[in-house]
Amino acid sequence: MNTWSLPALALRLVLAATLAASGYIHAQLYIDGYRFIHVIGPLFLLQASAAFAVAVLLLLAAPPLLRIAAAAIAIGALAGFATSRTIGLFGFTERGLQPAPQALLSLIAETLTLLTVVAWQVFEVRRHRRTRPHHDTTSRVRLDHRTTTPDR
Repeated sequence: MNTWSLPALALRLVLAATLAASGYIHAQLYIDGYRFIHVIGPLFLLQASAAFAVAVLLLLAAPPLLRIAAAAIAIGALAGFATSRTIGLFGFTERGLQPAPQALLSLIAETLTLLTVVAWQVFEVRRHRRTRPHHDTTSRVRLDHRTTTPDR
């Protein structure tokens, strides 16, 4: 995989930026008071740390495992967001897009992270198809049934 081509590099940078934005928002909320919320505070810190770590690693290299990690971080954050606004998460609930503007910005960052991972995967599949050798159907070797059947 050539991760230094212009499209791949652009996708890496966008993915790193969206992850860093999500991490920053969660770190800011942690510092601004979420750190005092039982279980939720440490989860915010964990999300921020993981997002920053994967963002930095994406600047250095881009194995598929980092794309999977980026998607997992975004899905986890979105699942926590949805759960905290519906059934509650560890006894913690919020309403709507509060706290503003962080809730909306977080949704945008995590959605963009997932869209970037999908776009990158599509790019890789198409690139792989272009570089794969083509087989001409007329040049296939046909088996002679007389030589492949057992002698009687």
